[in-house]
Amino acid sequence: MTAPSPAPPRDAPRPLWRRITGSAWFHLVAAFVVFGLILSFVAKPYVVPSGSMEQTLIPGDRILVNRLAFVGGGPHTGDVVVFDADETWNTGSPASVDPLRAALRWVGEVTGFGPSGPHTLVKRVIAASGQTVECCDQQGRVIVDGDPIDEPYVYEDFPFTPGVLDCTTAPRSQRCFDEVTVPDNSYLVLGDHRSNSSDSAARCRAPDADATCWRWAQQGDVVGRALVILWPIGRWSGL
Repeated sequence: MTAPSPAPPRDAPRPLWRRITGSAWFHLVAAFVVFGLILSFVAKPYVVPSGSMEQTLIPGDRILVNRLAFVGGGPHTGDVVVFDADETWNTGSPASVDPLRAALRWVGEVTGFGPSGPHTLVKRVIAASGQTVECCDQQGRVIVDGDPIDEPYVYEDFPFTPGVLDCTTAPRSQRCFDEVTVPDNSYLVLGDHRSNSSDSAARCRAPDADATCWRWAQQGDVVGRALVILWPIGRWSGL
């Protein structure tokens, strides 16, 4: 008589840590954590809210901001940066705390497809701490540390005609502003659409403007450097 075959051994139960890490919920949470870390420390999308940076950026462009661009150093003249504006910029608070609006803004801040934070601005760095800036030279150019800078990106600047409407005529050109030294831990930022930008110099273009007219992008409030236009596809390009 043939002896019965032994029963196959039962599989040993998987360790608890393997059951947890193998679950779909764990993978979903891990993906969100990684995504959050990337947004917090590496790169983040933003929507361009206004026309102050035309034609480099136009309203509705979605840009990717490199949050690591200034590790070990700060922005330089010509860099396009995203920063959180402080109270001197008078950006105000959101007019409504409607939950739907708040949710849409949160989605926009996370994905770049929707409104970004109410205090987030995009401008171009003209000068950093300790540098002196004024406008203009005889050709209407901005002067940084005594040298005029080349700004091929400027769009629709204020009118300037040497000897007719410049910094010595009355009235003087709105392009002009008096010399200023950028304070510590600050940056002077201007929009590329110079005549349509509420920027560092916007309130300082009158001949009688005082030192309180200036608004600065603070070093600690700079999110990063605008790296590329992500959307729409037809506008994809590096910055």
